[in-house]
Amino acid sequence: MNALVALPVVIPMIVGALSLALWRSLPAQRVLGVLGTGALLAASVWLLITVAREGVLVMHMGEWQGPFGIVLVADLLGAIMTVLGAITGFAVAVYSIGTVEESEEKFGYYPLLHLLLAGVSGAFLTGDIFNLYVWVEVLLVASFALLTLGGERAQMEGAIKYVTLNLLSSVLLLAAVGLTYGMFGSLNMADLSDKFAQTEEHGLITVIGMLFLVSFSIKAAAFPFFFWLPASYHTPHVAVSALFAGLLTKVGVYALFRFFTLLFDQDVGYTHNLLLWIAGFTMLTGVLGAAAQFEFRRILSFHIISQIGYMIMGLALFTPLAIVGGVFYIMHHIIVKANLFLVSGAAYRLCGTYELKHLGGLYRSRPVLGLLFLIPALSLAGMPPLSGFFAKFIIIRAGVEVSAWPIVIVALITGLLTLYSMVKIWAEAFWKATPDNAPAPPQASGPMWPLYTAIGGMALMTVIIGLWAHPIYELAHTAAEQMLDPAVYIEAVLGETR
Repeated sequence: MNALVALPVVIPMIVGALSLALWRSLPAQRVLGVLGTGALLAASVWLLITVAREGVLVMHMGEWQGPFGIVLVADLLGAIMTVLGAITGFAVAVYSIGTVEESEEKFGYYPLLHLLLAGVSGAFLTGDIFNLYVWVEVLLVASFALLTLGGERAQMEGAIKYVTLNLLSSVLLLAAVGLTYGMFGSLNMADLSDKFAQTEEHGLITVIGMLFLVSFSIKAAAFPFFFWLPASYHTPHVAVSALFAGLLTKVGVYALFRFFTLLFDQDVGYTHNLLLWIAGFTMLTGVLGAAAQFEFRRILSFHIISQIGYMIMGLALFTPLAIVGGVFYIMHHIIVKANLFLVSGAAYRLCGTYELKHLGGLYRSRPVLGLLFLIPALSLAGMPPLSGFFAKFIIIRAGVEVSAWPIVIVALITGLLTLYSMVKIWAEAFWKATPDNAPAPPQASGPMWPLYTAIGGMALMTVIIGLWAHPIYELAHTAAEQMLDPAVYIEAVLGETR
């Protein structure tokens, strides 16, 4: 069963290679895109069920036991993240049938989509920090190519900002990896956790931890390194924007959760208080930026930043309930945020613009789309009984329990301003009458049903997470227990070599 850990990485790589082999057959690539991401979703769900039932799964490459060989590790956090990545990839593949133009497909849209999903899954499942760097670079290459498909000026400007900051992040990550290996002679995360606990050089460990913190904060678009995201996420094709919004920053968030529970927990008073400050400023800067915008995707891009703050808040508080809230929030947010970008693409398909002042009348002409917007929008704002309400409630309650009143107040203010932004989009794009100066809708070549199918499926998941929150909570609770007591993770990876 341990070979099951490799499937979420192997499947998209094989499907991506097949897509390249079918370069001249775009219909075959579309079908393969849906089937391949569907297979990835099935394998990821199978992996999650197996890990929940049997515990941590480890695959040692070439039968080389850790810490000497390359390992893939699936604990509950990694398995949950892999499923969320597969859900987003499948929804985007279905959505792409009705939105991606042939000119973009001819330049490798589907192979790049699968390569990005392979990189994301690899980052979630790797057991050593160097291969985390490798998988992050894989998804960075794929994301850069997807960002520039179409070659428009705005795309190239956004891509330059995106790549520049992410390459800086990668340099810092590689430097931190090198320093870690130079000090401890190992890159295996389970082995490093043991060695960090045994050393007395806590100051040096904290310094290395700060390098990792800066690197992953850039990738997560946390304060003060967030400015690349709203400058780039609104520029590519909307399907690419949705994929990025759901997954790419969450790789950075996942790495922060992994490293600052498994490795850097020796000086919690310093590292996690710093994370708490980062969380608060990330929430405020993101939500205030969104409040000032009047372009659909720019508003959503700034709200990615603000919502990252809630996730980091859960990690920074570092209590069992707070970690549960952080994991729950990640599960909620990936689904909701990707879906809101998909809705923005449907609005563009119908009205020909993302500018709110030129949008209008969508509720009267497309009431179903209006309902499908309200579900993720109200969930993002934290309205009951949707998924966002329970995610925010758990995190805020965790803050109240430890009397962290400043961050609790910031979280509540951020929630109110998020509701303001969602109401602004509703009033401008859906409720008001169609303006006289509205542009003509673009000439669409694809059908509308893939758009409604993807958006409806993601909206249904948001409702399910809200109405059946208890099983999701229990899953997040077990994942939090594993993170706060990593002995099972370490034993599964090292075994007799420990």
